[in-house]
Amino acid sequence: MEVETITVTTLDGITITGTIGERDDEVLTPKALELVATLHRRLEDRRLELLEARRRRVDELAAGGTLDFLPETRHIREDDSWRVAPPAPGLEDRRVEITGPTDRKMTINALNSGAKAWLADHEDANTPRWEAVVGGQLNLLDAINRSIDFTADNGKSYTLRPDEELATIIVRPRGLHLPEKHILVDGRQASGSLVDFALYVATAGLRQIEKGFGPYFYLPKLESHLEARLWNEAFLIAQDFLGIPRGTIRATVLIETYPAAFEMEEILYELREHSSGLNAGRWDYMFSVIKSFRTRGQEFLLPDRNAVTMTVPFMRAYTELLVRTCHKRGAHAIGGMAAFIPSRDQSVNEAAFAKVRDDKTREANDGFDGSWVAHPGMVELCKEVFTSVLGDRPHQIERTREDVQVTADQLLDVASTPGDVTEAGLRNNISVGVQYLQAWLGGLGAVAIFNLMEDAATAEISRSQVWQWLHNGVVLADTGEKVTRDLIDRIVDEEIAKLPGAAADYEEAKQTFLEVAVADDYADFLTLPAYERMD
Repeated sequence: MEVETITVTTLDGITITGTIGERDDEVLTPKALELVATLHRRLEDRRLELLEARRRRVDELAAGGTLDFLPETRHIREDDSWRVAPPAPGLEDRRVEITGPTDRKMTINALNSGAKAWLADHEDANTPRWEAVVGGQLNLLDAINRSIDFTADNGKSYTLRPDEELATIIVRPRGLHLPEKHILVDGRQASGSLVDFALYVATAGLRQIEKGFGPYFYLPKLESHLEARLWNEAFLIAQDFLGIPRGTIRATVLIETYPAAFEMEEILYELREHSSGLNAGRWDYMFSVIKSFRTRGQEFLLPDRNAVTMTVPFMRAYTELLVRTCHKRGAHAIGGMAAFIPSRDQSVNEAAFAKVRDDKTREANDGFDGSWVAHPGMVELCKEVFTSVLGDRPHQIERTREDVQVTADQLLDVASTPGDVTEAGLRNNISVGVQYLQAWLGGLGAVAIFNLMEDAATAEISRSQVWQWLHNGVVLADTGEKVTRDLIDRIVDEEIAKLPGAAADYEEAKQTFLEVAVADDYADFLTLPAYERMD
């Protein structure tokens, strides 16, 4: 039974607000909360400085600046002697990884899916309601203890498969930009990323070590090697605090921001004793391209979201460089997510499976060591494709791709992307954005829309394209109509009218979408104003 509380003071200087469940003390342990406070006191000011550095870079780009490889870190890129740590137990073979939120049903299905690893997502596929923040940690603890089960409303029961190898858990905490308003340290909101990290590493993470593995993480939204340095220090602090050997914690960094693509080697270098490689977080990467150069007109204008494939020049340069960088340093290169969700329409499935097969075949042949899927129904396809290239080998890190030479100009070559901006693309972005925010505000961070698994990353693309097209005066190729606020308002209402229920049911989602898609001031992340609307 939950007991609602206004304020609960736990340890010196730490205050928890919200609700406390009967098992929450298994996650909100004194040691875990003390680690939260320790990390906050040592790293919070620097985290805020790094976020301010992000804002300054955006201002510089808006004023006509550009991105490039850093001259001050050239020595790191040119030093061929350093390597990251060898793969940790459970992370040697990563040919297929499944992603998803940490609710009980998904936890069980992901671990049973046959995937080599599961990205247990506290970020893009999760809503940071307090009960989800703590409940997700409890689900991970129960999963590691093999005590987790779930019974659906229809009576169907879900349990872990006995005596079978389960997917290795890799936790994705929230990004450095997100706060946790329910935990205050010395009167200041804690960092959501460090809260997620500390609660896991000090509870379920210790059980992982006992099982012969370790606390493994995916680090999202990094924009610089200095942010990787902050995370590396967090790992050192936590390992010393918990009395576990340095290097026990491992992290794979999602290269999903435009600036980070120019600092891949430096990011690996900062995390090298804790590194497990890099991932091509392609959906957020597309969002970051728009976000970084949103005011620069045609030079960085992307066509309809669905027209931007992984084979267009700037995306091809990004993935090729990622594989080259990882294998040069002995790290895993993990491919992007296949967002397709199998449906009852066989013709839809056949076309989508063919596209996913082509996508994963390209990744495996390019040298990636594994890739992501969003649904258990796609695991075997991804595994089959990568096994056809890897065979019995756990990875292909030895394939160093020395033939790849990517320049800054190639990474920045957005203008050569083929395709148009159309009314259909505008409608799709608006519908996806509203439907996703409706789900997010209701507690679902990942939802199937139009046979695709939409999460915060794909929703960010949708609303950012609407903002970019509006503020750059784009004319729709198929209708000749200019994207204006009146046009957007009309399409918003028309798309909502197609959805089940009354228009009033979508009012909060509609207003949140308009806040992040049309306002003069661009919100850095749609989840920030949405989080303010959440209890």
